[in-house]
Amino acid sequence: MSQAATLTPEVLDTLIALVREHTGIAMTARKSVLLERRLQPRLQELSLASYQAYLERVASDRDEVSHFIDLVTTNDTLFFRTPQVWDYFRDRYLPAWARAHPDACLQIWSAAAASGEELYSIAMLCEQFRLQSPAFRYQILASDISQQILAAARAGQYSGRSVERIRLSHPELLRKYFTATPYGVQVDDALRQHVSFAQHNLLEALRPPRQFDVVFLRNVLIYFDAEHQETVLRQARKSLKDDGRLILGESETIARLGTGYQFEFPMIYKTGEA
Repeated sequence: MSQAATLTPEVLDTLIALVREHTGIAMTARKSVLLERRLQPRLQELSLASYQAYLERVASDRDEVSHFIDLVTTNDTLFFRTPQVWDYFRDRYLPAWARAHPDACLQIWSAAAASGEELYSIAMLCEQFRLQSPAFRYQILASDISQQILAAARAGQYSGRSVERIRLSHPELLRKYFTATPYGVQVDDALRQHVSFAQHNLLEALRPPRQFDVVFLRNVLIYFDAEHQETVLRQARKSLKDDGRLILGESETIARLGTGYQFEFPMIYKTGEA
């Protein structure tokens, strides 16, 4: 393209509808600048002269849908975000679960894993608990709708703000579970061996079906409207065992929604009747 394409109101409406169709994310016209900023480089890469041409490309090219999803989804996360969640998981949940299930393997789903800081935060606390209780076993499934960001989580390589955050909050865990590299740090295999990865759209049932003791669904519901929030919560409920736990983000509440969960603590919900 010789000059930047213009995002007209009509095309913006179509783009917003396309985002909702493929991701469930509810955007408004106020996100026009964000969409332009994220999609403009892709238009240039494909030598497309307009956003309308890009819409036609997404409609006709199945492979382009994955690129589109990668571009429009938000993947902002940090190690040990919201300390009270991690205090609960380390000090209350893990000891209680281990006492009640001495011979079982704890099954955890990081359902909006993004670049992996959350799932490796989970793994570090589980590994620390395992060192105190050698019989303890755990497995983590990490999923995200974006293949690109899931590849970053799988790689487990971090730098910049993510590393600075854990260096300040948990320096001992940074030293213990990461190896310094020229680009930043690399997650050690002691954690990676307990994690599997899968691309997944939260609006759909998990395939193949699995049952988890804990589902981390943090800071993702805020991007959905009420209808899609209920769909996401119902799908997550199908994958939670009886007496399972759903863990949400600090700015999320499900009190107004009809769901199969019971409040336990702020951001922590137990499975009730499905």
